[in-house]
Amino acid sequence: MAAAAAALRSGVNSKLCLFAHLVIFAWYVFTLNVNCSITSSGQHPGVRTYGGRWKYLTFINLVMQTVFFGLCVVTDLVHTALPRKSSNPSLLVTLQDFFFTVLAFPVGTFVFTSFWSIYSYDRELVFPKVLDDIIPTWLNHAMHTVILPLLLVQMCLQHHKHPSRSRGILALALFASLYLAWVLWVRHASGIWVYPIMAHLSPAGLVVFLSVASLSMAPLYLLGEKLNRVIWGSTGNQKKKKK
Repeated sequence: MAAAAAALRSGVNSKLCLFAHLVIFAWYVFTLNVNCSITSSGQHPGVRTYGGRWKYLTFINLVMQTVFFGLCVVTDLVHTALPRKSSNPSLLVTLQDFFFTVLAFPVGTFVFTSFWSIYSYDRELVFPKVLDDIIPTWLNHAMHTVILPLLLVQMCLQHHKHPSRSRGILALALFASLYLAWVLWVRHASGIWVYPIMAHLSPAGLVVFLSVASLSMAPLYLLGEKLNRVIWGSTGNQKKKKK
């Protein structure tokens, strides 16, 4: 039973899976360290304002991805040192599945799609050219591009059981609502908008923009479900999504 569960859980050798997780985790730790070093230097104009780097979803996502892949490493190590004799998932696996399906994948994908969509239209609305002298090109791609391929690698490495659709989307909506409240609070407390594009919108346009941004999280959650089924096939765990 345990062997069957392991086969469903991972499509690769457990040691190779651990190696991949260690490499990705090290990459995120390095990227996060470089990002913090740059922002701590005071060169980044946004870091000197209210909320610091924590008002940016890109930075929050970077921390989130680092924590998630750190959790993957811990889970791999624990399961290697203490092999389970039951096919029931451990608490660590359950936490890893929830973290990936509800937060890491949809939020990471949102950061990728929203950033490059706005950047391709007018980069000054999301990443002003002045930042090129502060944030190296490779770091920009590490924060906004590489995240998606690494999430897809993780999706292929291990099968992740989604919670019920209503529970998953509700949890993601809670995260989106908290971040939106944080953005509005920053505006209220400091008089600045977190992202340049917000300063160019009328009140009605701002409502539409924030609404579309928040509501787009749900389709990304459903995209994660779909990709999971395409890669791993339909299982009994994926049939209770509409309740």
